[in-house]
Order: sequence, then structure tokens, then C-alpha cells
Amino acid sequence: MISPIIGSTTVGVNAFRVTIETHVERSLPRVIIVGLPDSAVKESAERVSAAIKNSSFHFPVQKITVNLAPADIRKEGSGFDLPIAIGILCESEQIVPDMLKDYLFAGELSLDGKLRPVKGILPIAIEARKAGLKGMIIPEDNAREAAMVEGIDVYPMGSLQEVVDFLNNGGGLEPFKVDLKEIFNIDQKSIVDFADVKGQHEVKRAMEVAAAGGHNIIMIGPPGSGKTMLAKRIPTILPPMTFEEALETTKIHSVAGLLPSNTALVSVRPYRSPHHTISDVALVGGGPAAKPGEISFAHHGVLFLDELPEFKKNVLEVMRQPLEDGKVTISRSKITVDYPCNFMLASAMNPCPCGNFGNPNQDCSCQPQQIQRYMSKISGPLLDRIDIHIQVQAVKYKELSSNSTGEPSAAIRMRVIKARDVQLKRFMNKRNIFSNADMQSKDIREFCKIDSASEELMKMAITKLGLSARAYDRILKVARTIADLAGDENINSAHISEAIQYRTLDRTMWMG
Repeated sequence: MISPIIGSTTVGVNAFRVTIETHVERSLPRVIIVGLPDSAVKESAERVSAAIKNSSFHFPVQKITVNLAPADIRKEGSGFDLPIAIGILCESEQIVPDMLKDYLFAGELSLDGKLRPVKGILPIAIEARKAGLKGMIIPEDNAREAAMVEGIDVYPMGSLQEVVDFLNNGGGLEPFKVDLKEIFNIDQKSIVDFADVKGQHEVKRAMEVAAAGGHNIIMIGPPGSGKTMLAKRIPTILPPMTFEEALETTKIHSVAGLLPSNTALVSVRPYRSPHHTISDVALVGGGPAAKPGEISFAHHGVLFLDELPEFKKNVLEVMRQPLEDGKVTISRSKITVDYPCNFMLASAMNPCPCGNFGNPNQDCSCQPQQIQRYMSKISGPLLDRIDIHIQVQAVKYKELSSNSTGEPSAAIRMRVIKARDVQLKRFMNKRNIFSNADMQSKDIREFCKIDSASEELMKMAITKLGLSARAYDRILKVARTIADLAGDENINSAHISEAIQYRTLDRTMWMG
């Protein structure tokens, strides 16, 4: 009688149950694994054989056929070692099969029978709970991550011998438990703070507006003006992650194998800053196995692109659709995967190739054509998805030498949270709108109505300052956020005026 063992595999950020069926028959000794296994799964045969023998169990000298069902889903990774070993021991009557149907098994086996951690254990735990299983038996190093999922018992094991003893003795162990609240709050404090930044009051204000409305932001300024330092502090003023957001973000890092062994949950908003030599596949995800990219690792956090014009144009252009949809779809001949990528884009650039255009302390050596060519590396459609453009000036010596500290991130964050709460109430009946940046044209007409004085100001901005037509909606959305920060129900001319100042790259002087 074949006793099915329950395992799991991940596809994207989701896990799917896999039933491991084992058949032993008298024939030439060999192990055959079927059901669309990848190379790592096929190699399980050798690891399992050595682990069983070195754990003082009998390995059948017969033909062993292992079927991974359903057969139309590709099985990846080394997590099938443990369920395959359990299936073989069960079929050779070395394990009592009574408890097998209640548990999910996952883990890589070393040659001496010890259990090693595997990727994607968090989505696997979610799938085990969804399937109504009693518990899951996994390696010790995966226990804290799996225990983040309530409603499923987690039994960490150190070796194959321990797993067999657990099954043959009818359980008897206490499931592994963690304090979710303690783990969720353990890394909430940041080592960086806006209080460390000297001067740059206008830029700090722009970042507060960006964080409050979920707006993408680009900083333009000379080298050494503090653009990178400012960007690193954006996560410290964003609203704290909810537990659901933390689980979503952790799933992505878990399936990619980027979750540190001592970390059970990504509880701090991610900050990703890839180098400008990055490829389009590394940025948005892809490759033969359709792995997630930097934009997905920045999910619910910040993606900072420094020296934006230095990125390859095709790399920047592939971000356009993910920025709009909050997810990226990667299609390959054998698989199609969706990865979430709802992030805040922060970017920085010099005003010209030499970096000194507009710098009162340094002369610019660039020709107008060079500046125009440099600026044109950022396409209009990409720029259209960035609501706030802010100039960053070089910090004066008086501010640098001052002993006074700026406003701390905690104070700014309180205002951001308050403004976000206003937006959540406003968009309560709107699907997929959680901040002002998510508004479409129809929503802008409904929630961003302005008076006659503001209309005149907008008209002047479009006609006299040379702002582009696409800037109109962006200005209204940013003005709505500024009004929310001020606690004003209606948008007035002061809000519009400030929002216009955040459209530097739309002005004639920049666009040629």
C-alpha cells in the first residue's frame, strides 16, 4: 500500500501542495523521480540514500519510483529530500504511517542525515494552514519563520532520526511557538534619522509630502549635496508596516533565499539601492526560473536609484508598467509568475554631466547640448510617473558647522501617519486606492476640486512657467497631499503654489 507524503513547492511567492508517492518493487536497484523535477530534486536520490544509511536505517536495494503530483507543476529546490526519505522508509515498513496524512514535510538532508534549511518556508506554512493540516515538520533553522503563521503547529527537527522517532512514537512533542508581537517590533528602531541632516529644509519638506501621499520623488543637485543621505532616511518617516504587509514582504525575501537565518520577519520597510550597472532582469525580475528582482524586494518600502541618467535606458523603461500596476508579471515558456512590487521610487541625479549646473560655488563646464542630451536620458513616460521633482542645493558652511540638530524622523512620521489616515478614510469605498498617488483621472476630478484663485495659478503655471500638460494631474495630487498634511479639507492656492514648485523637470529651462 502506497502512503502519500505531503510536501510543497513554491511558484512565485505562493506555495502549492505536492503529494509524494513512493513505490518499491523487486528489480534492478535504482531510484527514479518523476513529476517534472528540476536538477536539485533529481539529485535528492543520492542525498536521501546516503542520509538513510548514515542514520542507521535500511535503504531498500530495489527499484524505487517516486512520483511528485501534480505532475504538471515544476518542482524546484532541495526541500523534497525529507518527504522522499519519509516515503521510502514508510514503504520499507520502518515508519508507522498513522500520522503522515496530518503533516507537511520539508527540508534538505545532508549526507549524515542532518536537516538543513530551505527557501520559501513562509509561503509553505501558509499553504499548510490553508490545507487544514495539523502541523508541519521542518528543519530547526526554519522554525521561527514558519511560526509567524498562526493556526499551524510547527515541529522543528535536527535530523532524519528525530523525525522518524517523532512519527513512530505518536508525536508527544510541544510545537514551536514565538511571540509575534516581540518579533514584529524587535527591529523597528532605525540607526539613521532625519535629525542627522544639516539644513535642506525644503528637501525634507518635499520628502514628507512624498511619504504622506505615497508619491515618487526625484532629487536634482550637485555631488555632495546630501541626496543619498536624505534618501536613506525616507523609510524612517513612512508609516510602520502592518503585520499583513510584513508577511507579504517576507514571502518575497523567503522564496529568493534572502531572509537572514536569524530573521523571522521583515518588519522594517525595505530600502533597496541597486547600482546603475544593474540589468533589466535583475531590476524587475526574470531569468530562466523567473526569480524576483529589486523592485519586488523593495515591496512596501523604498527603491532608490542614484545617478538616474547613468542607468541603461532599457532598464529604466521596464519599470514603467510595474510602477503603474504595483506588480510585475514574468512570462516564460514554461511558467508565468506574478510578483508584487508596490514601492515608493526615490531617485537622484546631477543637473548636468559635470554636476555643477546651477551651483553658485562651482562653474559648469557643460555645453547646452550636453545638458539637454543628459536630461533626455530620462524619458517622458517615466518622468510622468514621478510626482515630485526637488532641487537639492549644496549645504552652506554655516549649516554644516552648526551644533543644532534637525527635526527627528519620529516627529515627521507622526504627521505622515495622520495624513495617511485621512486618505484611507477618503478612499474607503475605492478599490485599490490607498494613497493620493494612486488616484486616477476620475478620482482627481472627484477629490481635487479647486477654487477660482487656484485655477488662475494653475493656468499661469502651465502657460508662463512652461510646465507640461501632464504635470496638471500631478500638481493636483501633490496639492491634495499638502492639504491633508495641513488638515485642510479643501485645496487652496497655497497648496497649489507649493505643489507647482515640485515640478522642476517640467519647466522649460530643463526640457530645452
